[in-house]
Amino acid sequence: MRIFLLAVTLLGLTQAPQPAPAAAPPPGTDIYLLTMSGGVASLKSAKPSPVSNAAGYDNQPNFSPDGTRILFAANRDGKQSDVYAFDRATSRVTQLTATPENENSPTYTPAGVGGTGTFSVVQSEFDSKGARPASPIQRLWRFNATGKSPQLILADINPVGYHAWIDFERLVLFVLGGQGKPATLQIANVKTGQAEVVTDNIGRSLHRIPGTRLASFVQREASGEFWVKQIEINSKKIDPLVKAAEGSSDRDYAWLPDGKTILMSSGTKIMSWTRGASGWTEVFDGAPHQLGAITRLAVSPKGDAVAIVVAEPKK
Repeated sequence: MRIFLLAVTLLGLTQAPQPAPAAAPPPGTDIYLLTMSGGVASLKSAKPSPVSNAAGYDNQPNFSPDGTRILFAANRDGKQSDVYAFDRATSRVTQLTATPENENSPTYTPAGVGGTGTFSVVQSEFDSKGARPASPIQRLWRFNATGKSPQLILADINPVGYHAWIDFERLVLFVLGGQGKPATLQIANVKTGQAEVVTDNIGRSLHRIPGTRLASFVQREASGEFWVKQIEINSKKIDPLVKAAEGSSDRDYAWLPDGKTILMSSGTKIMSWTRGASGWTEVFDGAPHQLGAITRLAVSPKGDAVAIVVAEPKK
């Protein structure tokens, strides 16, 4: 019996748990730019121009505060995502980060968080042994304008999925639940490093509502309906705004700079809703331009352009 137990013990030592294999690369997506020179109505006649349509994953666009650059995440080697920047004046794409980890959700930080051009990311980290852990380590980091000098922002909040800055000190976070638990909406303070859970069953699309101290998110109701809602950061008061557009499987949206109008993807179309309106209005359709379903949106700070993410055409 002792020999048997010794053998089992030795077997357990020699067959230590192996790190989880790297996840398969995400599906191929492309980013296009739509000019909006005459407000939302001008999207009807907008002609998409490519921001990044290289083979593979190009996604999660985010405009710089002056609107001249677009950050995005791209998986060019089939291994991990890095951050790239598109210059609107030259149409030049520059790679910013080149780390072994995944960087996703690149977002320009507000004034007071690092220097000009500083951006934050959700980084999928390795464990202490340099392996990809079975349970993800996804925390918020920041890089300088050239993609260097990484600094951890929130050490104790994990796993973060998405984020949006409210000011130089506070953010709203989409934090994954795990083990069947829903994702939660949390308000974090970078000064204290702490976060407060406000509600759950939320979607990935988080935003500060321009010109306000409000944030917005999408929440699944008990009825199964999805609603865009707003939350006042100090009081935590939540108010419903509008039911998600019909046919919007991703329920991704973006605010215009006026803080009154939302654009939401719905299949190949972009729908518009303005505070006080009873429903959504179609303002763009990518189908005539041979574009697939729109899965993400970003609006420039000046309201002169919209970046959209679409599926790569099937070969």
